[in-house]
Amino acid sequence: ILQTSVDAYRKMRNTLRYLLGALHGYDETVEHLPLERMPSLERWVLHRLQELDGVVKAGYAAYDFKKVYSALFNFCVVDLSAFYLDVRKDALYCDRPDADRRRACRTVMHEVFMRLTAWLAPIMPFTMEEVWLSRFPSEDDSVHLRTFPKTPQDWHNGALAENWRTLRRLRRVVTGALEVERREKRIGSSLEAAPQVYVADPAYRAAMRAEAPGDIDDFLAEIAITSQAVLIDGAAPDGAFRIDDIADIAVVPGRAEGGKCARSWKYSTQIGADKRYPELSPRDADAVAYWDATHG
Repeated sequence: ILQTSVDAYRKMRNTLRYLLGALHGYDETVEHLPLERMPSLERWVLHRLQELDGVVKAGYAAYDFKKVYSALFNFCVVDLSAFYLDVRKDALYCDRPDADRRRACRTVMHEVFMRLTAWLAPIMPFTMEEVWLSRFPSEDDSVHLRTFPKTPQDWHNGALAENWRTLRRLRRVVTGALEVERREKRIGSSLEAAPQVYVADPAYRAAMRAEAPGDIDDFLAEIAITSQAVLIDGAAPDGAFRIDDIADIAVVPGRAEGGKCARSWKYSTQIGADKRYPELSPRDADAVAYWDATHG
């Protein structure tokens, strides 16, 4: 029982530690991105915060601390660490600082940080005090002097949440297929892969079309953390990877085409398109050029 509690505490602490590192230097007055300019994935996280706001407040009002802890633990481990933060590492590390996607990511992470530290303070008082003062050092401030932040009602978006339930189900099959490829030593990183994803239900393409900002295949590669991907309607060939409880999706793994970007490690057929940076993809070359221009 003690070891289970230790492991759970460590996972939540690691999530908060990651947020602290990723938010270093965040300036809300400069980087904040309004809701209407945010990508779908960030708006989904804000939706989850709006849902949790009600659960947390109701749980504390009923002195049901177990309910609060369970909801926040699952959010940290399942929604953040295993999904959102994993998908957004590429944008966070490799997009240029003024890119909307990166700004949206840091804006949302700030909102997550402000709520988690307040919501968990009654349950994990010493850890939340340490986390709060690590980001906002002060001799006379304390996380325990705060009240729960107000969470805007317009963050709630049921249709978007339903689309992301569909997309995460699809992503789960792709992740399972890539895990087999890694285990068999056919690939090392998921970025070496270019899976073909076969869907029998048109709901998957509809959800993808609703949430993808541009090309559907690029969006699929982004959420699957692969360099390339293709969504195909119809029956998959024999031998395709499937998961028993998701019968309408199948994956045929393949290797990504092109060279490996020295900065993002993604594979692309456009490496060296910018002659100034022969080892970089166009996105990464643009980010480095911006850095060079603004830092002399």
